[in-house]
Amino acid sequence: MQIEYRDDPNPGNKALGALWTSAWNDPSMRDFSPILARSLAHVGAFAGPRLIGFVNVAWDGGIHAFILDTCVDPEFRGQGIATGLVERATILARQRGAEWLHVDFEPHLTGFYRKLGFTPTEAGLIRLRD
Repeated sequence: MQIEYRDDPNPGNKALGALWTSAWNDPSMRDFSPILARSLAHVGAFAGPRLIGFVNVAWDGGIHAFILDTCVDPEFRGQGIATGLVERATILARQRGAEWLHVDFEPHLTGFYRKLGFTPTEAGLIRLRD
């Protein structure tokens, strides 16, 4: 099946919720509208009308953008879809004025993000909720 990447598709809570449930095994429904309204960009991957992948590019309103929530439906993993999503998000962030693109990830994703050009940096993190 042909995979189509769409810039800023605003797929709606139902489609994003279904993807979120399958990709993250998290059935909690949330309202994605406020998140997408503040994004610099987001990219959806579609198999026909079905949303099967997603990445959000948050930003600080200036020169820093942040890759968030890269996910692909487990049924479609291993086909390079996540790579396509992040590559397209990188292009959009650059076109829309970001000078730096950040990403945080778990150790098992190091190779994935390194092959896309991300380099290691020092960073800090504090958990605000249990």
